[in-house]
Amino acid sequence: MNNSNSRRTFLKTAALASFGALVLPNSLFAYSNDFKTDKKVRVGFIGVGLRGQEHVKLLAKRNDVEIVAFADPEKRMLAASQKILKDNNKPAAQEFSNGEYDYRNLLKLKTIDAVVIATPWEWHLTQGVEAMRAKKIVGMEVSGAIKLQDCWEFVKVYEETKVPIFMMENVCYRRDIMAILNMVRKGMFGELVHGRGGYQHDLRGVLFNDGVNPYNSGAEFGEKGFSEAKWRTEHYVKRNGELYPTHGLGPVAMMMDINRGNRLTRLSSFSSKSVGLHKYIVEHPKGGQNHPNAKVKFNQGDIVTTQIACANGETILLTHDTSLQRPYDLGFRVQGTEGLWQDFGWGDFNQGHIYFEKTMNHTHRWDNTEKWMKEHDHPMWKKFEATAAGAGHGGMDFFVMNTFIECIKRNIEFPMDVYDLALWYSITPLSEESIAKGGQVVDIPDFTNGKWKTRKPVFGMTDEF
Repeated sequence: MNNSNSRRTFLKTAALASFGALVLPNSLFAYSNDFKTDKKVRVGFIGVGLRGQEHVKLLAKRNDVEIVAFADPEKRMLAASQKILKDNNKPAAQEFSNGEYDYRNLLKLKTIDAVVIATPWEWHLTQGVEAMRAKKIVGMEVSGAIKLQDCWEFVKVYEETKVPIFMMENVCYRRDIMAILNMVRKGMFGELVHGRGGYQHDLRGVLFNDGVNPYNSGAEFGEKGFSEAKWRTEHYVKRNGELYPTHGLGPVAMMMDINRGNRLTRLSSFSSKSVGLHKYIVEHPKGGQNHPNAKVKFNQGDIVTTQIACANGETILLTHDTSLQRPYDLGFRVQGTEGLWQDFGWGDFNQGHIYFEKTMNHTHRWDNTEKWMKEHDHPMWKKFEATAAGAGHGGMDFFVMNTFIECIKRNIEFPMDVYDLALWYSITPLSEESIAKGGQVVDIPDFTNGKWKTRKPVFGMTDEF
């Protein structure tokens, strides 16, 4: 599989085979566990803010899940989450709200099989590690690591405890991206050479608010802010790097078999100047030149670009662009020896350009993606389209939570595991290091310790999850 020709042959053959018979995933429970597949999955939530509540909504609709407990110091968020349960005719969850560390009492419950962690980024390591040590299967929301050592710690604790952790990267399940993944595995793009992605999303109205309403409502952050403005904006004050790498990297990593026949080896990052957030505060009706936050110096550059090299010779470009005015567009591009795809917009089938030189008779003209997406729609989306309707982020969130629960029930390994989490999270501190050193190339660790050479792709190989 390390040989590029044999790897291409394997992938093309596998993709053309019938779905459902391609890969036999490893067992999920590599540790002593009393979970029985014929019972409900008992779940606790650590963090039930606005993001966590989206997951509560999805699990509250399932008959194979019992939501046991919530841990969150914010009474407002707990009340909203309990209302979700009530609206779905589910019993109230036990609450743990006595300060920031009361989640530890939730982890002591013997009535919980798994936890979903949707908390501020700085809590992910501590809560994830403690959950694994408490023998609770972990579903972890996305972010970037605070320190590189955090990534090693996730791996270390997993390898000690064998308690699995699921990286809940929802963009991997975006419908157009899964159609492209399907085309990649059919060999339509030929040998992949380059990929792009990023987080290109105007977050100014998320990073600042009025302390009451979460979006587009003011110029406050920190203690005077609400929801993400309460904690996320501080990262823009103190840090400068690829703060949110997984949305852009995850889908490309799946197409390039990263950690499963390929790996990331080196990166170099550059940052633009920082002017967007200051301008937003000064021009906001509730801000102005004399607003205290107009004096804050934001370290995070408005545009951060990160170049990444892969062991099999591909390159990846990530772009972090959240501090300036712009429409939403994650900027994906997949380019190989036979074809090229670029997206624009939020993932609709007609929001992209595509080109296959031979099929299009060397016209050198883009084709709209819609007919290609429909023809090569991923079997998973075909199967669950109706069920996913209405779920968050255009249905992507359904697939995240469905995968989490079904893998637990069926004792099947997660398609995005601790090694993916560690690697994708590591891009943040590594990019910070590179920027601080003037764009110097830095090595990306191999968190699998060589296992990437023999691990096989499992994401999206069937119509199940």
